[in-house]
Amino acid sequence: MSNKSTSSDIILEKLNIKALNEMQFAAKKAIEKKNNILLLSATGSGKTLAFLLPLLNYIDAKKRATQALIIVPSRELALQIESVFKSMGTAIKVTCCYGGHKREIEENNLLEAPGLIIGTPGRLADHIRRGNITIDTIETLILDEFDKSLELGFIDEMSFIINALKSINKRILTSATEAVEIPDFIGLKDPMRLNFLDDTDGETGLEIKVLKSDGKDKLETLFRLICMLGNRSTIVFCNHRESVERTSNWLKEKDILNVYYHGAMEQQERDAALCKFRNGTSNVLVTTDLAARGLDIANIRYIIHYHIPGSQEIFTHRNGRTARMDASGTAILILSPAEKLPEYIDATIEQIELPETSVIPEKPKWSTLFIAAGKKDKVNKIDIVGFLSNKGELKKEDIGLIEVKDFFSYVAVKKIKVSNTLHLIKDQKIKNKKVKIVVAK
Repeated sequence: MSNKSTSSDIILEKLNIKALNEMQFAAKKAIEKKNNILLLSATGSGKTLAFLLPLLNYIDAKKRATQALIIVPSRELALQIESVFKSMGTAIKVTCCYGGHKREIEENNLLEAPGLIIGTPGRLADHIRRGNITIDTIETLILDEFDKSLELGFIDEMSFIINALKSINKRILTSATEAVEIPDFIGLKDPMRLNFLDDTDGETGLEIKVLKSDGKDKLETLFRLICMLGNRSTIVFCNHRESVERTSNWLKEKDILNVYYHGAMEQQERDAALCKFRNGTSNVLVTTDLAARGLDIANIRYIIHYHIPGSQEIFTHRNGRTARMDASGTAILILSPAEKLPEYIDATIEQIELPETSVIPEKPKWSTLFIAAGKKDKVNKIDIVGFLSNKGELKKEDIGLIEVKDFFSYVAVKKIKVSNTLHLIKDQKIKNKKVKIVVAK
């Protein structure tokens, strides 16, 4: 067990968190006492911190060996956990492994064994087969949203990984649903079970409403609804990728600025879409259920179920994007004349009446710049702020959220300042290097 130089109080202060919630406190205590833990808690309730905080007890930063492994179902969740872990400000090296970018990047990061590895099943299994991960020293295993990994068909990869780990003595599983069997290969014997699913249902401040559409094609109804909701942060869920793109394009034609997101997009396209939604360049995200879990998007006010979710579980996960951590939110189901309200939804919920006239919401005040330099180019947020302030003549309030990836970065800039800023920085250099800077596509 490591001697932590960073106390829980200092970490919470760094994360701007006043105190752990009831679930996080219970999970921390349980993980410190027991070796097998099953944590059931709703999406958005703070599970990441619930297992990362006690995990620090089981990683010694002085040991040049990988001591803990977190397996997750998606690259977005992996990157989110990595971001939270880095924000905690420990001396422990962490590496993220996931598909969709070059394996060689990760191989370089793994040359000096990180204390913690976070990754998706397929990429982790690949690294283990290639001998890139020193598995003998890994004693703590965390399967975050393990039910989703099983649902996505990662059973073979997960079984291979876990069977390869011979030194595991602590297993922590998290899930946002009870309705899943734990496979024997995980080795979770007599776990301490923490169930906070019921507790969160009545506390989230989530309202559920229904909107009945006049016709089978609900696009006009969706448009009028978004006009009514105004420029508040909104996610529109569709059941298919084709529907996502069709809906997004239709809304754009109606002058509703939006971005779309689904699993068939290239990683850089995904990053750009989510970044624009997070930083306020777009207030509307049209997506498949891929965005229902594992995405770090704060302050979402409305969830619109353009298509009825395939199950109660999917409905719950979609809604978990809003009303998070003491915030309020509203989930709205749009029903065509032939569709009925699912049985798991109270038939007495409020029905929305749309106004006769539709007013296009005010356009976002932010735009997103793409910078072709990132962490691997030794560029960080401070460098970007300094460059845009000094060379682009931007004030602090003109610069919004900055996200620095491995090889590129995104920065929100006040829309009215973009044209002049791009003109001023056209021939300037960041870190003595001229890089491409354009409005993000």
